Amino acid sequence: MKILIIEDEPALAQAMTTYLEQEGNLCETAATFEEAWLKSGVYEYDCILVDIGLPGGTGLDIIRKLKKEHKQAGIIIVSAKDSIDDKITGLEIGSDDYLPKPFHLAELNARIKALLRRRKFGGEPQIRFREIVVDPQKQEVLVNEMPIRLTRSEYALLLYFLANPNRVLTKESVAEHLSGDSADLLDTIDFIYSHIKNLRKKLMDAGAGDYIKSVYGMGYKWSVT
Repeated sequence: MKILIIEDEPALAQAMTTYLEQEGNLCETAATFEEAWLKSGVYEYDCILVDIGLPGGTGLDIIRKLKKEHKQAGIIIVSAKDSIDDKITGLEIGSDDYLPKPFHLAELNARIKALLRRRKFGGEPQIRFREIVVDPQKQEVLVNEMPIRLTRSEYALLLYFLANPNRVLTKESVAEHLSGDSADLLDTIDFIYSHIKNLRKKLMDAGAGDYIKSVYGMGYKWSVT
């Protein structure tokens, strides 16, 4: 999962990043209103963690912007401003959850996973597509009830495809999903070919159908037809 952490406390932002990346996520951070405004507008995320009090502005305006632009990211407010007015306002303008500081990182991780299940996969604890089952809690993938071993990038890529069935994903969007905003600095995005090739081979070797299709001149899609 690709997560944007909007947090102006460096130690907390680093702790959140370290914990969530150990759980297999790709995290980016923004410490100011201006930086958060830019990243949330340019890049796509599965989940955005928003602190209300930011240097230069308020996280509530970030949420309003995301909803106005119809961004699909799930939003969790993570804030020390534990007032009922801020909580109600945040939920009314489109945030999905509110977690007051201080909090346990394990609880934050659990809420992020629950949010992904609700928004992308109907709230089910496991993600099922025909003979493929993904258990996000265990980070386990089964094909025909047998586990297969995926790298972190292959696992992230599989979730990205499953969350976007029959949708053409450009090569650039795949690269950004796997590498974050550092993808802009890469000379080439050819690295995605090996990840897609390896994921496709592992799934098919385990008996899964050939669901990953190339779309000439555009990118890839997870075909459900």
